[in-house]
Amino acid sequence: MGVVRALRCRECGREHPPTRLYICPTCFGPLDVVYDDDSTKVGRSEIGGRPQTLWRYFEFLPIANGRRVVDLGAGFTPLQRCDDLALELGVRRLYVKNDTVNPTLSFKDRPASVAVSKALEFGFEAVGCPSTGNLAAATAAHAAKARLPCYVLVPEGIEPSKVVQAAVYGARIVAVKGTYDDANRIAVQAAEAYNWGFVNINIRPYYVEGSKTLGFEVCEQLGWRAPDMIVVPVASGALLCAVWKGLKELRDARLVDHVSTKLVAAQPEGCSPVVDALKRGLDEISPVEKPETVAKSLAIGDPGDGYYAVKTVRETGGAAESASDREIVEAISLLARREGIFAEPAGGTSIAVLKKLVGNGVVSPDEEVVCLVTGNGLKAPEAVNGILPKPITIEPRLSSLALIAA
Repeated sequence: MGVVRALRCRECGREHPPTRLYICPTCFGPLDVVYDDDSTKVGRSEIGGRPQTLWRYFEFLPIANGRRVVDLGAGFTPLQRCDDLALELGVRRLYVKNDTVNPTLSFKDRPASVAVSKALEFGFEAVGCPSTGNLAAATAAHAAKARLPCYVLVPEGIEPSKVVQAAVYGARIVAVKGTYDDANRIAVQAAEAYNWGFVNINIRPYYVEGSKTLGFEVCEQLGWRAPDMIVVPVASGALLCAVWKGLKELRDARLVDHVSTKLVAAQPEGCSPVVDALKRGLDEISPVEKPETVAKSLAIGDPGDGYYAVKTVRETGGAAESASDREIVEAISLLARREGIFAEPAGGTSIAVLKKLVGNGVVSPDEEVVCLVTGNGLKAPEAVNGILPKPITIEPRLSSLALIAA
């Protein structure tokens, strides 16, 4: 498995032992996993012969003991070429990375698989997360497989449909009076008080490593080359940063020859702090106190990795754009009708933003673009209720159906 050499601080650059640390003890900056160079020497053909899950890249994942891996089959999802949608939007070649088909129907299965595996390795007595839906389901499912108790902290009043998956897998759902940020604060305190691994808090440096496998797969599925552009829906900003980390690791391991991929940050207008910072030329993020958007999974007003997402977009020469709720819903419908993929609003945001960027000339028609569709539309069917036609009622006679068919 992957040999982790150290945890490196993004701010001061100091390296620390790969233990339960999740912030730099020197400057309190975030930590990234650094691998031993010799451990990541692997060939394309060797990877290609492995099972089609995210664990085919195990040299680049932070688990030392393969017997601790909790694998529900997440990853290696389709990279679907979308010629009809490309024609509609006006780009030469368009792909959708379709993470709607993961075990719990979102990309969160990737980091959850890695984080729960690491929780077993570290000897945590339980796992958990603050969440509004997707991460709760993914963490609970992998905890069930690992036979670990799971605690999910959600803001009080959240729709039951958002946590039904996690509850079915056996998680304890704890409703916190307040917002998601309040639930997150309590989770941070619990991570310090108990021997519990909160996947996106005190296992975070290892957790985010699962997300970079999206970048690995895109390159492998394109014949071991990086595309011109990847459009990434942004909530905390961690996914965008992880994809870029993955692309650089593939380049450094000589699995791809060249990386010049531009990363695009896509956010809903009702919660777009990263996009706003980039458009205004700022380094700092101005938090959104009350996010209001149909894209609930992107409604993080104070994104933990927002600052680094801004830096990553600039480093790659990328772009940033937001989309209105109407544009997001229309994009969900367009993707479904043209390519047969039903995305939740986060994925619709990627498509809506690409459409706007092509329209205003930021994206050239000659570019090869990959849009990340990170969750299944069945996670939020209410988003499209207002645009769906009502069923047609007929008499139980073939002649009645013939009138419609005509």
